[in-house]
Amino acid sequence: MSPQQALDEIARQSELDDHAMNDPDTARLIINENKVLAENTVPGLEVVVKELEDGVDVKMVLAPDTVIQKPVHLCFGVIPKTGIQRIIMNVRIGARSRIRLNAHCTFPFAEDVQHIMDAEIHLDEDADYTYFERHVHSESGGITVVPKADVFVGRNARFKTEFELIRGRVGRMDIRYTTHGDAGSLVDMTARVNGKGEDHLKLAEISFLDGAKARAVLTSKVAVRDDAVAEVFNQITASGENARGHVDCKEIVLDRGRARATPIVDVRNPSAHVTHEAAVGSVDKKQLETLMSRGMDEDAASELIIQGLLS
Repeated sequence: MSPQQALDEIARQSELDDHAMNDPDTARLIINENKVLAENTVPGLEVVVKELEDGVDVKMVLAPDTVIQKPVHLCFGVIPKTGIQRIIMNVRIGARSRIRLNAHCTFPFAEDVQHIMDAEIHLDEDADYTYFERHVHSESGGITVVPKADVFVGRNARFKTEFELIRGRVGRMDIRYTTHGDAGSLVDMTARVNGKGEDHLKLAEISFLDGAKARAVLTSKVAVRDDAVAEVFNQITASGENARGHVDCKEIVLDRGRARATPIVDVRNPSAHVTHEAAVGSVDKKQLETLMSRGMDEDAASELIIQGLLS
């Protein structure tokens, strides 16, 4: 496959329109395996990419007092059936700056693919960083996804991330995000994952509320069916004065699937307050009966409930 064909396929799978692909005012970085297929930056945003033997090293710096008006598109793909893609990311968001990144991870024909990401992200004072990551996979289940990130959220900074894997099968997934929040900071992490076949899903979201009035919300929504297995680990450690946090984990189990949720609340300051809620089980019986009374069969009704959970 030529570089242009790979670029076209990644853009199609990522649902990028012509505007996102060609607008000079839209920053983008599109990579197939370890090759940069397209890139564009905008004033105030510096992106330096180094191609490695099995992936890329990406350094991203947003200057202080810079607001990027349009979402930045990051597309990481492996178009061949086999391959390894290792992403090393170092991100620095300057004080009082704002950015939103839409990441598209595309493996449409994968049979034996590894996607490994190691990220370190620093948000300076009053920075605002939003990251949405969507995965598109084949149905083979021959994919290993291992994203790891250490995030340092400065005073009054805001870090929000959404991870979505609901199209195709993953095979094996092992996510671990760890955040450290300074005074007045906000961390909001959400994951939505659909497991089937023999998928094995591991999801760990860990937040340390170190500063006064630091806040965190960790939300996990997972569905498993067939013989899939899910292990969800959420932890908030509150050391800062008047820190606040909440963990919300919902898992739906069908067929022979298995799910385990481990919410940990660790409060180390008498003025801090952290809550948690975990629900693991089959689809809601009342919802199921309501949908079936309207003419749906059980499988279709269960699928609609799952899609509602993951939406």
